[in-house]
Amino acid sequence: MMHTEIEKPVNMAKKFSELTAKMSPESRARANALAEQLLAEYPLYELRRARGLSQECLAKTLNVSQANVSKIENRTDMYISTLRSHIRAMGGDLEIKAKFPDGDVLIDVFSEKEAPPANYVT
Repeated sequence: MMHTEIEKPVNMAKKFSELTAKMSPESRARANALAEQLLAEYPLYELRRARGLSQECLAKTLNVSQANVSKIENRTDMYISTLRSHIRAMGGDLEIKAKFPDGDVLIDVFSEKEAPPANYVT
C-alpha cells in the first residue's frame, strides 16, 4: 500500500498590523486619510444607524411619522433647515463648509444676523 503525506494547509490570512508595517510611511498616510474620509461620509440612514437610532425613534424626536423620516433619508435634495433638524434630532450640529483651492470657509447660515444692506446685490 502506498503512503501519501497529507500537506498541511497554508494559512493565507495575514494580520492587518503585519501588512501595514510593510507599507511605506506615504502609503500608510494615504490609507489613513482614505479611511478617515470614508468614515466621515455617511448617507443619512447610515448616520442614523451608526448613532444607534431607529426611524421610529427619530420620528418621535422630530414629531413626525416614520414614513416622513424614510422620505427625508431617501431625498437627494432638501431644505437646509430640514437637514439641520434631522441632524439635531440625532444629537449633532450641522455645519456647511465651502472648499476653495486657497482654503475652506465655514458658511454661517444658521445664526441670527443682521439683514444684508439694502444695496446688496444677489
